[in-house]
Amino acid sequence: MWIQWHVLTTVPLAPRSIEEFRGIVRDEVLDQLVSDARPLAGARVLHVNATAYGGGVAEILSWLVPLKRDLGFEVDWKVVTGTDAFFGVTKAMHNALQGKQHSWTPEEVSTWVEQNRLNTIAWEPYDFVVIHDPQPAPILGLLKESGPVAGHWLWRCHIDLTDAQPEAWDILCPWVEHYDATIWTMPQYVRKGAPTSNLFVVPPAIDPNSPKNTALPEEEVARVYARFGVDRTRPVMLQVSRFDPWKDPLGVIDAYRVARRTHPQLQLVLVGSMADDDPEGWEWLGLVKNHAGEDPGITILSNLDGVGNVEVNAFQRGATVVVQKSVREGFGLVVTEALWKAKPVVGGDTGGITLQVLDGETGYLVKTVRECGERVAELLDDEGLRDRMGQAGREHVREHFLLTRYLGDYVRMMRHLAGMPLGAS
Repeated sequence: MWIQWHVLTTVPLAPRSIEEFRGIVRDEVLDQLVSDARPLAGARVLHVNATAYGGGVAEILSWLVPLKRDLGFEVDWKVVTGTDAFFGVTKAMHNALQGKQHSWTPEEVSTWVEQNRLNTIAWEPYDFVVIHDPQPAPILGLLKESGPVAGHWLWRCHIDLTDAQPEAWDILCPWVEHYDATIWTMPQYVRKGAPTSNLFVVPPAIDPNSPKNTALPEEEVARVYARFGVDRTRPVMLQVSRFDPWKDPLGVIDAYRVARRTHPQLQLVLVGSMADDDPEGWEWLGLVKNHAGEDPGITILSNLDGVGNVEVNAFQRGATVVVQKSVREGFGLVVTEALWKAKPVVGGDTGGITLQVLDGETGYLVKTVRECGERVAELLDDEGLRDRMGQAGREHVREHFLLTRYLGDYVRMMRHLAGMPLGAS
């Protein structure tokens, strides 16, 4: 089997300052974060994942890395590169780890492992290495084949493994066992055989100052809606997510049709991102368009239509109700983003959504298409309810899901691995 030669690619990022967040979080939180990071100043840190854009992991790293640099770390973010066959295998593994059945072949496993081997060429030593998700997971084990490997290694799982296919986990687990620590979004995701020492449970968070989350003037929101032909005078139901079966975009369209029975002026906007590590996305985009048919009330957009972070921000701020009808969801940053903008969220009763949507308080958790449509209709009927849930959601995010908490978690994990417990200097 011929495999193309590839190496890790560095992602360039503009500098950021932790001081940007004064006034958003309490001063003492920022001061403590800076103090906790000080003993690790100068440590070399590497984050590795599968794509520089599209999806929550890339979004998190786009702000996490520059803010770690501002705290005194020397941080790189690198992306694995590989063939179409490699990304086809890793997408199959991602789906299988979320419960989809797949018949694995030795050739697929070999493609996954050997492409990772090529990404270890000319490896540089780091004090801390964080490997994100299954795509690059074999890197540490492959490096160990040549002898001891420097630094502290953490494997970060962003996926909901509650119903993981056993065969897929059996393929992945031996590579995970090499790591010094593992990081999970929820304890329910941890599978049997995962290392039990240095096991951390750390939900993700959002950057409130990113282009996707910063405050926008009403004029900008109106401009974006007009640009894409969405009527601001009519109610809008919005879902922002990749086009894949786990986000259930077809179910969202069906739920919209349920809600429209009592709210005929309702519009649906589906905004997705076509990522280079997701070959299945094109197929699902076609399925979504076919399912929508010629309905003039449905607008389907992606980054290929010029929808970037600012446009997503505007769509979220202008929406009447935000939906995230996932059937599997590791966390769901788009839920956090909508709650931060004081929008009630109707979300699938699954995974990390349940950490954010407090049923009846910050939105509703739903299991079926009919329930989703009826909850949307209920919110459309009651502006006061929308406002109360929206404000409760914003405060829930402020307390639990802003980047300062997430940065602090990383600092604490690194200090623990380096033998510098909090209080040491």
